Amino acid sequence: MNRIALVTDSTADLTEEIIKEYDVHVVPLKIRFKDEEYLDYEIAGDKFYELLTQAKELPTTSQPSPEDFACIYRNLLEEYDEIISIHISSGLSGTLNSANIAKEKFGERIHIVDSKTISLGIGLMVVEAAKSIREGLSALQIVEGLSTVRKNVEVLFTLNTLEYLQKGGRIGKVQGMMGSLLNIKPVVRVGDDGIYHTYSKARSQERAINSIVQAFQDMAQGRKYKSLVVAHGAAQQAGLYLKEALENALQIKTKIFTQVGPIIGVHTGPGTVGAGVLFE
Repeated sequence: MNRIALVTDSTADLTEEIIKEYDVHVVPLKIRFKDEEYLDYEIAGDKFYELLTQAKELPTTSQPSPEDFACIYRNLLEEYDEIISIHISSGLSGTLNSANIAKEKFGERIHIVDSKTISLGIGLMVVEAAKSIREGLSALQIVEGLSTVRKNVEVLFTLNTLEYLQKGGRIGKVQGMMGSLLNIKPVVRVGDDGIYHTYSKARSQERAINSIVQAFQDMAQGRKYKSLVVAHGAAQQAGLYLKEALENALQIKTKIFTQVGPIIGVHTGPGTVGAGVLFE
């Protein structure tokens, strides 16, 4: 049986516990505040959001280079036969392109997967892939299965402001310039095309959170809830409110509750609250 390694990038916002439990290898993206550049894991969430709110200019982010990927692939292939590499939506980052360029040096031993989602939506796919590896499925079977998993992953979040999406150029099909002025909170869905879309709008964060809960119930359509993950950007109380509301409504325990990391946080900003659900 081939030994399969599992790779993702730091935008998956996986906790250290999940990374260790499922033996996930994480390639970090980079973030730059003026003259200071950090690898994603080098700056803690709380410190990042503090710097973000104080920054006069929006920090920039950059994906791993093809050589960054080639280095980790090369090292892993000394121990593993094949690699499954799952990454942030190609509609939101050039990370996948770097991975594909690196793959050319190793041929069919590398399997690149476009998650077409972000943050813990990627995490849900990574965990499912890890479980399939443990079950002894082949790499091709796992990659094929991930296509189905992606169709059953839904990610919704609400923003405190659209300022960061607009400045960072990741606005996608989210509407609401006037909404920002009127204090309307958009509920954003990561679409099947891997970019952001407006799902609904609310006049307060609490109503937006309740809208997210209702949306997941509406999306079920007879399906069962398999896994729930919740994340926030410097908004722990709102995150806990969403977590409790979803657990009560969906009758499922949260697998991961964490803070959105710097790379996604640059574009969503403080006050973001969201969740991902995997349906069976």
